Amino acid sequence: MFDNFLIRKDSLKNDVDQDGNIVGFQFAARNANYRGVFLSLHNGYYIKVDDTEYPRELQTFEINGKEPRDFEEIKKAVWEHWDYDDEGIVHVQKPGGLTPGKHILAFQQSVLAAYGYMPTDEEWVKNPPVPGSGAGSDKTRNIVKYELELQA
Repeated sequence: MFDNFLIRKDSLKNDVDQDGNIVGFQFAARNANYRGVFLSLHNGYYIKVDDTEYPRELQTFEINGKEPRDFEEIKKAVWEHWDYDDEGIVHVQKPGGLTPGKHILAFQQSVLAAYGYMPTDEEWVKNPPVPGSGAGSDKTRNIVKYELELQA
């Protein structure tokens, strides 16, 4: 049920680079695990906006006051924690960004379970599951749709 509240409704906006070019979009996300997690267990997101999917390779994540990082770099952040109440910013590469107006964001968080006794634990560390497959979704078993309006 908490997966319905992972995205802050007023956080969707276009990403602008140093030269003023729109290079993608971003939104604020929270962690579904009530204990928080070590950042290295964060595996990315299933993201579909309107009719277009944006795979993990197009995503970066910004948390704890650090620059956005890709998930290959994040999986090495074994001592860095993502606390339950902290928002992270998901950045998605999309030249030109999103058009003004409302958009439907289909979303599933992939944060690997922090328990250490699941049969999949070791395999998922070596070969993380594809976000959106349901594998590795921990507390967010469903793909949830949000209606968001692009902020200026």
